[in-house]
Amino acid sequence: MLLKRALRVAMATAAATTTLFLAGCSQEQLSSAILMPLPASSIGVTNHTGRITDLWNISWAVLWVVGAIAWGLMFWAIIVYRRRKGDTHLPAQMRYNNPIEILFTVVPLILVVGFFAFTARDMKVIETPNDPQVVVQVIGKQWSWDFNYTQDNVYDSGIQSQYAGGTGDNLKDLPTLYLPVNKRVELVLNSRDVDHSFWVVEFLYKKDALPGKTNHEYFTPTKIGTYTGKCAELCGEYHSMMLFNVKVVSQSDYDQHIADLKAAGQVGQLSLDASRNQNLPGVVAPAGNEG
Repeated sequence: MLLKRALRVAMATAAATTTLFLAGCSQEQLSSAILMPLPASSIGVTNHTGRITDLWNISWAVLWVVGAIAWGLMFWAIIVYRRRKGDTHLPAQMRYNNPIEILFTVVPLILVVGFFAFTARDMKVIETPNDPQVVVQVIGKQWSWDFNYTQDNVYDSGIQSQYAGGTGDNLKDLPTLYLPVNKRVELVLNSRDVDHSFWVVEFLYKKDALPGKTNHEYFTPTKIGTYTGKCAELCGEYHSMMLFNVKVVSQSDYDQHIADLKAAGQVGQLSLDASRNQNLPGVVAPAGNEG
């Protein structure tokens, strides 16, 4: 009798707490809290977002099932094997249980191998060179980004965001990478100083820009729009202000942007000679900066 009463109280408390917590959530937030979906704005943005979203959703579905079973077994053991009134002795002790131990070994192994296999499958597709039609070198620096449009021999140099989180925010001056829609893109990622990470939120993918090393990212943008970018690697005092935009535009708008850069005199390529790290393996110091 006391057990039933205690269970009712516990369930009522949990329900009331959950209802109060979720009452302040929007429909999107409510869905996020339960299903952990990726941003709806990422749907169809590149040729890879569908693949990434499917892997994410399947992983969460599997984990929710595993969690429900684990929580169910935990509460079942707590209730069934609780200490009863009048019990003065220890319950029967079990040294081992072969079926349970095999289950607890095999199931996690299957999950780990399965997650690894599906992730490796998708990573192989995402990381395979795509015979690019557009190549852009992205150079990270404390705390902004430079873009070299290598095939057109023009560049765009960014300055640190002046975003202050209130009145007078100046996000229009963020460095902006222009890409033509439905064209295969290769990004060549470098850094002039410390580790950075080039992350376009809606692209659902990020890649590190490392000093002394060149990384590559391959994709095809498939939806015209402006997308938010940021550095995803803690890189110093103003890491949070290392923001940028990516504009996916029509071919004509992309050509116009290239023409605007040429008209502004931004012809040529920004080099890595200004790197602060002149003593890294494979880095040749400019004349006069040896040592």
